[in-house]
Amino acid sequence: MKHRIKARLWLTLAGGLVGAVALSASAVAGSGGEGANELPRAKLTVKSIISTDLQTDTARLRLHRATVKGLPVWYVITEVSDQGLAKQLGLNFSPKLANLITPNCPPCVQTVRSGRVLGRTTVSRPGAPDFSPKRLLVPGPDGGFPPAMAAVGAQGKPGYSPFVRIAGTRVVYNAPIVATGRGPFDVINHSNTHDRLFAIDAKNGTVDMGFIRAFAFGKEILYLSFEASSAGVGVLDRTTFVPALGLTPTADKSRDPKSSRSAIFVFTNGKTGAKSPPAQGSDHVIKDGLNALTFNRQNTDLLKALREGGDAHNVLDGFPTLRTAAQRALYSPIWDVTMAEWSKAAVARGQNVAQTDANRIRQLAARGVITSPGGTPLRSDRNILNCPVIGFLDTAPEADQAPKPRNVP
Repeated sequence: MKHRIKARLWLTLAGGLVGAVALSASAVAGSGGEGANELPRAKLTVKSIISTDLQTDTARLRLHRATVKGLPVWYVITEVSDQGLAKQLGLNFSPKLANLITPNCPPCVQTVRSGRVLGRTTVSRPGAPDFSPKRLLVPGPDGGFPPAMAAVGAQGKPGYSPFVRIAGTRVVYNAPIVATGRGPFDVINHSNTHDRLFAIDAKNGTVDMGFIRAFAFGKEILYLSFEASSAGVGVLDRTTFVPALGLTPTADKSRDPKSSRSAIFVFTNGKTGAKSPPAQGSDHVIKDGLNALTFNRQNTDLLKALREGGDAHNVLDGFPTLRTAAQRALYSPIWDVTMAEWSKAAVARGQNVAQTDANRIRQLAARGVITSPGGTPLRSDRNILNCPVIGFLDTAPEADQAPKPRNVP
């Protein structure tokens, strides 16, 4: 079924959004060296990434083969819940992923039969995305958010989850499927590839995916985006729509080690303009990030807009480089979407500038300057995004920039 979303339903269905990103084959020259436009490897958290390009906002990842009902599918791996495997494989360590193994969410994790390490042999997975639906976004009357109409693109078929464990273990990997079939692969209209995929080389086992520029703990960081549990999020973030992932535990528990989620804050009415800061959020990414366009190499205006600051620049509440092991263990790629709206008075004062720290947002919310859409207290929208972080641009996020208000989970 085609999931179309009209403007009046958007805030109910979307739950949140993350800005689109640009990709380019030139992001991954294949040399493995650090060119002028490449992020230094010391600034990567996913050490298995082959290369990056800050001019095109792209990263090359290792590609793995699996099958679904005998047909080939292709996936990447970005996180694992076991610390030893994370170091061995060059992945983000995310112990919270193990909390997905729960009777309250049977579809959250795919179980496969494999050797000790996922990705070293071809495994059979129980489900895959359908990449054939065409994504649609029509900007709102003023050219921005909420959209006048939207239709989700890729959709997860029954049995699909990006989260995988090997039978007999409690180790969970983040292993999203990014392409299906034997090729040729459609990187223009994405009929058999992820809407963020720019180039794929199945023979040599590499794929070019895009990263998004965002903020965490006062620093500018980079992350990928693969799945969303909301149709609205799926459209605006160019991700695969997997509604069952909305059952992942637990909303509004970002700093609880028993939850699988971390918070992400998405502004609906931040400032617009080509640069961020000061621009930020949903209105900005549609107007300035040209979110209506299909991501492909032909849309050079889109690539330029994103390179120059058109991403939504959302704010993350977890990161793998924080100072203490306990803080680092709270990182999860499963982002608990929290839509944030500036008050009318704050907008009138010009206060709705880009924020870079989760606790500063919480402090503004405690004063009523920021709320959930409609003026209700700031809280999770119960939707999630699967967005693995991959690195940071300048210095690593290390600590909160402000104290967390009391009575905030």
